[in-house]
Amino acid sequence: MKNSTQTIDSETLYDLKFVGDPQISPDGKRIVYIITSINAKKKYDSHVFMFDRQTGQSTQWTHGEGRHRSPRWAPDGNTIAFVSDRSGENQIWTIGAGGGESFQVTDVPNGASNPVWHPLENKLLFQTSLEEGQDLYASDQVEKDESPKPYVVDQLHYKADGKGLLDTKRTQLALVNLENETIDQITSGPFDHTDPAWSPDGLAIAFIRPQSDHPGSYMLSDLYIQRIGEDPYRINKKSGGFAKPTWSPDGKSLSYFGHLYEYEGATQTNVWVMTLDTNHSICLTASSDLECSDVLISDLHWANPSPGAVWKLDGQGVYFQASKQGNTGIYYACLDGEVSKVVGGNRHVYAFNYHATSDEAILGMSSPTHIGDLFSVSLPDKRKVQLTTSNDLFEKQHELIEPEGFKYKSMDGTKVEGWLMKPAHFDSSKTYPLLLEIHGGPHMMYGNSFMHEFQLLASKGYAVLYTNPRGSHGYGQTFVNACRGDYGGGDYEDIIAGVDAVLEKYSFIDENQLFVTGGSYGGFMTNWIVGRNDRFKAAVTQRSISNWQSFYGVSDIGHFFTKWEIGNHFTENPTKLWDHSPIKYVNQINTPLLIIHSEKDYRCPIEQGEQLFVALKNKNKTTKFVRFPDSDHNLSRTGLPSLRVERLNHIVNWFQEYRN
Repeated sequence: MKNSTQTIDSETLYDLKFVGDPQISPDGKRIVYIITSINAKKKYDSHVFMFDRQTGQSTQWTHGEGRHRSPRWAPDGNTIAFVSDRSGENQIWTIGAGGGESFQVTDVPNGASNPVWHPLENKLLFQTSLEEGQDLYASDQVEKDESPKPYVVDQLHYKADGKGLLDTKRTQLALVNLENETIDQITSGPFDHTDPAWSPDGLAIAFIRPQSDHPGSYMLSDLYIQRIGEDPYRINKKSGGFAKPTWSPDGKSLSYFGHLYEYEGATQTNVWVMTLDTNHSICLTASSDLECSDVLISDLHWANPSPGAVWKLDGQGVYFQASKQGNTGIYYACLDGEVSKVVGGNRHVYAFNYHATSDEAILGMSSPTHIGDLFSVSLPDKRKVQLTTSNDLFEKQHELIEPEGFKYKSMDGTKVEGWLMKPAHFDSSKTYPLLLEIHGGPHMMYGNSFMHEFQLLASKGYAVLYTNPRGSHGYGQTFVNACRGDYGGGDYEDIIAGVDAVLEKYSFIDENQLFVTGGSYGGFMTNWIVGRNDRFKAAVTQRSISNWQSFYGVSDIGHFFTKWEIGNHFTENPTKLWDHSPIKYVNQINTPLLIIHSEKDYRCPIEQGEQLFVALKNKNKTTKFVRFPDSDHNLSRTGLPSLRVERLNHIVNWFQEYRN
């Protein structure tokens, strides 16, 4: 706890800066990165910043309102490409590494993203979306007919959270020649093409392409290689879910992330390497029982781009992010399968860029009391240097609470990890209410990252408890798979055992003032808890699942997620889905329940909240329904800033209403 007088409130969200996506220059002397902040109009601005390692100073490189992101250095270090919406739609721009005027280099009809420099020529590969047969040049397009038309569906996957109803466009790869300003389409067909990576000789690209929309194959994705001017070809022999191909320095191998869906949605991500002349793949992390991705939840550091498993200069191994026991760090895997932790500790490494020549990593790192900044880490000797201090003043002025980690045993002896944050201005002679937070996923994890929401609740006088029950990542494959088919069983027992453990451990908690909230899976579990016991004085369920039977047909993932997680499709065993549905037990819900949901949530559609609200009201239960416009499933993380603040205020006010 820091010696300061100011505590966190909902509106302090407006004062935070989110630092991420660092990219080190080829000569290692400069770093470009992104700072996202909230402007006076309560909208997000993202800008490119340049850190000069010789002066130790950062300079803002882009200005004005809007979003500027994905800065990428040209191989010669003289130019930076980035994505900007300053023209009204995301397009690729470039700016000289010495500063000055920026230039728009794409003007494609549906926007551009993810610039990837050619390793030897002044060209940029990028992603864009196109209708089949649509021309890349915006000037060639016929004026659009704006009259309303019916939405015709013939695909199983026809909507997606954050996108809404999907159109018939597909993500294609295109190449812009910066010398003559021409653009060529590289890929085509009714597939999305993502994660492009150039071979070292610049003659081929590797990318990811999904399989078909047919049942059972929707989530499958393949590795492809395409030599420029030729047709692409698939290189993986077995079907699975793969991502982020990265070429070895000699161009003879590819590293990539993925798995074969052995445990369906609960399968841990592994690091693989394929030798291209034989198409022989080996899993480098098979024996580590490790989740090889960043799955640590934060309401600030969400969806920073992963560089993949990046190769050491000698080609004998790869570095990658991985999550374990509430922390995300950097690990190294040798080609012989030996895996070691390189950057660890109680922290969240949420951004990662590697400079092979110097064997150095530029990392975005956060902790429960550190909002997030960039650090340089020399990987051979682990020497760490902080580069940016974007939130130092805020951290000095506000009281930030350091959580206490602990482990406990569930009802059946399962070991579970949890954290407790004491209330702000803690006085050991007083007693305090306990507020239980339950994470979503369920295959994610809580841990040692900054959470504005948790700090806010602690500042309001609550002891904040959060745990990683079975089903959470970070504790091995058996643990993350343990909740499937048993939602509301062992996972429920793990969470309640955590409440009992802190009541026994901490005498300052008032056992008569217990509160609970959670979102998505955490919303499901909040609904389940209040239908099982009356221990909690009030609850807030957010973006929740209340009825698995209807979820099957209305969620963008319902057609496979119910089978994966509950064990049955609706058409196979609707009774199984009903038995795991909290709404079945609405007669047993006596806890005052606030229902928060987003109007444009396609993951857990708002009808899930509507059903629960109507059922509770018809039983004359104490409830309230708050519907957020222009918001999707990620309201708490990426929603409109003003609505994020409104959401926090509703949560705090509901609990305060029922607090002694």
